[in-house]
Amino acid sequence: MKLNELLGIEFPFIQGGMANIATGEFAAAVSNAGALGLIGAGGMSPEMFRENIHKCRSLTDKPFGVNIMLMHPQVDELAKIAAEEHVSVITTGAGSPGMYVSMWKESGAKVFPVVSAVSLAKMMAKAGVDGVIAEGTESGGHVGETTTMALVPQVCDAVDIPVIAAGGIASGRQLVAAYALGACGAQMGTCLLVSEECPIHENYKQALLKASDRSTVVTGRSVNAPVRVIKNQMTKDYIAHEKAGADRMELEKFTLGSLRRAVFEGDTRTGSLMAGQVAGMLHEIRPLRAIFEELQAQAQECLNGLSL
Repeated sequence: MKLNELLGIEFPFIQGGMANIATGEFAAAVSNAGALGLIGAGGMSPEMFRENIHKCRSLTDKPFGVNIMLMHPQVDELAKIAAEEHVSVITTGAGSPGMYVSMWKESGAKVFPVVSAVSLAKMMAKAGVDGVIAEGTESGGHVGETTTMALVPQVCDAVDIPVIAAGGIASGRQLVAAYALGACGAQMGTCLLVSEECPIHENYKQALLKASDRSTVVTGRSVNAPVRVIKNQMTKDYIAHEKAGADRMELEKFTLGSLRRAVFEGDTRTGSLMAGQVAGMLHEIRPLRAIFEELQAQAQECLNGLSL
């Protein structure tokens, strides 16, 4: 069963739950365009989270979901709000949501944790989730170590629940590859940053359009906090101090507030321009609907052209 059939949406796509970007308005725009929009709780207080859920409901009658980062200091409150609001889909990141799964399922939600390893995928399947999002290291923001090409088929072989591919998907060819690996659909983030509806600063969008295949770098691997971002002065300074042996607390001074500076102020010098390796494939700003339709059309064209 394809993801769109599972979730009752038009296209088999989920929007990534990007902190400070995935607002209620943006999630509604994604859902209205035919995919599944997500509200990213990262960077939100519990009150803001509930407000964004209400805002999204006021802007769309289509299914939408939320993403909860389990490292959030108020994660317990966020988890309860998601259940109280009877959100239809809940995705999670940065760990295991096992303690919340039964509460969410009882509220009627479908639960799809993001996993970066087979072991976590197996654990989540035992916890009774509806599926997992296998995210490769090509993705933007917080990343694991395994590539999408290697991770997705191993997760598909290890569990008997739906697997959604994430990381490195911005074209129909890549979507077909995800299907070939066993995925039922895809989660995308980077390619949606250059949509007309995305609320990031214009400077951020232009930095993405100027990016090449080698424009991103992963910072923080040495302190177990790997994040993929577009190279700029902040990443140069961060990596220089990282190589010099700075600890996590020292390194945080470079990233404190950096995502908000990029998203809201357009600071492309010291801001954190989170983006995946597909940034080099982005060439224009278009409506979300046009992005989704092209991905679908490209996938069909690719399938028709394969010589098997």
